[in-house]
Amino acid sequence: MSEQKTAPAAAPEQASHNLFMRVAAALVLAPLAIGAAYAGGWFWTALVTLAAIGLYIEWLMVVSAPREIGVVATGAIALAITGCCLALRELDASLAVLVLGVVATGLLSQRLWTAAGFLYAATALTASLLVRFDEAEGLAALVLVLLVVWATDIGGYFAGRRLGGPKLWPRISPNKTWAGALGGMGASLFVAGGFAALDLGKTLPMLLLGACLSVASQLGDLFESAVKRRFGVKDSSHIIPGHGGLMDRLDGYVVAIVLAAIFGLLRGGVDGVGRALMVW
Repeated sequence: MSEQKTAPAAAPEQASHNLFMRVAAALVLAPLAIGAAYAGGWFWTALVTLAAIGLYIEWLMVVSAPREIGVVATGAIALAITGCCLALRELDASLAVLVLGVVATGLLSQRLWTAAGFLYAATALTASLLVRFDEAEGLAALVLVLLVVWATDIGGYFAGRRLGGPKLWPRISPNKTWAGALGGMGASLFVAGGFAALDLGKTLPMLLLGACLSVASQLGDLFESAVKRRFGVKDSSHIIPGHGGLMDRLDGYVVAIVLAAIFGLLRGGVDGVGRALMVW
């Protein structure tokens, strides 16, 4: 009986602890990401390449794929080479390595889920570097994506906890609500409007881009939740206090940055991705 009486009181305490850990981790990780993005070049390449390798390894853990040294090393080496090729603007070479990496990881493990994990990490790596390529607008475009993703996450967290209400997709992610989704969207529009107010883009395109990136971020979160639920996993790892693993922290960013890169490529080509996102 005593355990049943104390359980409800422990929940708020645990929630407060989790929130504290999330804030503390964000205060460390956010400046690191912004600083590397500002530096660009090999600093940004190194950070996103390491993150992509981490995503690949965590994906293998989530989907219970074989983690023999050959499978892990092949994917990690292919991602590292892809990052180097992109940093040197050897786009054809990076595409060739990416394709070979997908094929090799799939054949070595005999599982499509492994190849899918490599593709997931490699597209995030490629998109992150393509958006930053443009020296004039790349930084602003990249920071826009980062801030929209973070705002969506923060706005969704607090709106969902405060307002509650109908669930967004209970079968996939039972804790997410429509209020949280709308709260995240509202926060992202605030960020996009701030960019327009600072004369970093026109108001309507910025708001539309912010809304699209917010939706993409939330879809990325749901996608990762669906994968984890498919394999009965709660967290991809426990490397980040309060957040779980890299996949848990970067799920929204991966889809948002890929969408941003696609938009930029369609409008500005390989060398004008950042400018195409910011100048309409």
